[in-house]
Amino acid sequence: MRFATWDDGNAVTAGVVGDEGLHPLPPDTAVLDLVGAGLPAAIEAGTQALSRPPVPLADVRLLPPLQPTAIRDFVAFEEHVEGVVMSVGDGSGVVPEWYEAPTFYFTNPYPLYGAHDDVPVPPGSALFDFELEVAAVVGRKVASEPPERLRDAVFGYTILNDWSARDLQRREMKVLLGPAKGKDAATTLGPWLVTADELERFRDDDGFLALEMRVSVNGVEIGRDLLSNMGWPFEELVSYASRGTTLRPGDVLGSGTCGNGGCLAELWGRRGGLDPAPLRPGDVVEMSVEGIGTIRNRVVPGLDLPPVRPARPRSRARTRPS
Repeated sequence: MRFATWDDGNAVTAGVVGDEGLHPLPPDTAVLDLVGAGLPAAIEAGTQALSRPPVPLADVRLLPPLQPTAIRDFVAFEEHVEGVVMSVGDGSGVVPEWYEAPTFYFTNPYPLYGAHDDVPVPPGSALFDFELEVAAVVGRKVASEPPERLRDAVFGYTILNDWSARDLQRREMKVLLGPAKGKDAATTLGPWLVTADELERFRDDDGFLALEMRVSVNGVEIGRDLLSNMGWPFEELVSYASRGTTLRPGDVLGSGTCGNGGCLAELWGRRGGLDPAPLRPGDVVEMSVEGIGTIRNRVVPGLDLPPVRPARPRSRARTRPS
């Protein structure tokens, strides 16, 4: 089942995606409410919604399918790390620590964009980039649980575009922090949330979801990969994220960017230059993931803000002037 959230110009509504359009859930019901209720209850509510008259997709603006309680974004594709280290970091190759355990960062859960929204360039960035990912939405409370008990912990999946200001990210990572402002401006989630049972048919013998992932810019394909090329399946990511803490229903875990052109920075690193060119206003980024759907966002100009002031020279005085 596919759950969506949309704006028809008068109200924001949650519902189910059917063959003839969007079937609304009862008023004041959010997709996050269904996630918290659990998959069986959500499917029952969705089945009831399918009996209601549909709203044509063309008549609404798709919003992110839910407002996550938190977003953790992993870096689970070895091939992506290889290329990006050459582009954003210092040196080349994958550090041994990457293989020891999954690594993630917390990203901003508020500047979310829908499947067809315009996305502004972050202030001060000249190296704007996309990142093709799949996000898993946690469906129940998880606290320090082993992966073999977590097949039922994922409610569903959606596409995640982790928009990235690479020039801001480079500066932050040279200070051994971040990414922070380099990832702070925009995240696209969509087009809808596909329940986990819908994608079980893609699971391979090793427990990975073998979904084909593609991304293009202005109609030209830039990257293509399989989600099953992740270093860890989502159950391992959920387990690691829950170690010593608690995940809540609605938490989002990003797979990290796929390889083979899942972002521009990977290709910049491998090719030794800005090839393809960074994103510019007017560019259209389209991402498709098998079994989930397609998102398509146009890049638009962002805010023109004054430059950031550098740190002032500091003394090492230990006492106040008398």
